[in-house]
Amino acid sequence: MALIRYEIHPDHPQERLLQKAVDVLREGGLIIYPTDTVYGLGCDLLNKKGLERIYQIKGKNKRKLLSFICPDLKEIARYAHVSTPAYKVMKHLLPGPYTFILEASRLVPKLLLEKRKTVGIRVPDHPVCRRLLELFSNPIISTSASLADQPYLNDPDEIMDTFYHLADLFLAAGPGGLTPSSIIDLSREPFAVLRTGKGDVSQF
Repeated sequence: MALIRYEIHPDHPQERLLQKAVDVLREGGLIIYPTDTVYGLGCDLLNKKGLERIYQIKGKNKRKLLSFICPDLKEIARYAHVSTPAYKVMKHLLPGPYTFILEASRLVPKLLLEKRKTVGIRVPDHPVCRRLLELFSNPIISTSASLADQPYLNDPDEIMDTFYHLADLFLAAGPGGLTPSSIIDLSREPFAVLRTGKGDVSQF
């Protein structure tokens, strides 16, 4: 099946296009969507078929971390154990270009964890992500829309060519970013920066 592309407004996303993306997610499909960092490739967190497809596309060993996006801190607390100090950090920085490593709760699918006990969770500061998550009831997997060991893609035409036979729906919102999120491990103290990307990490 060929990738379907829709041009979506980055600040005022059209509801009918978001609903089409929600329908694809509910059917276990893969979508590409804009975030506050790079374009994301995602599926329903709770859909095993979708997760398997993403692992295949990314060439990822299942022991490598796949992160997911949530609408807010309240939702994060359902899928991860959040200490009081970690909560204070996230409340200060979210929504924003950060991925936080936290200890997973039992709601996180075992396929995402393998032999790990931690997950990566994001709350992007992007109108498309925020409204998409409001319309869709589950968290959405968030990995960069690029192939394994390839550079990040920010040109919608390049993304279209690369994922034409790999994903199902593309919400294109103009050129994307090329800098990924900063990754901060909040699963143990002292907190540690695992990757410096977009977003200020000087407090760590």
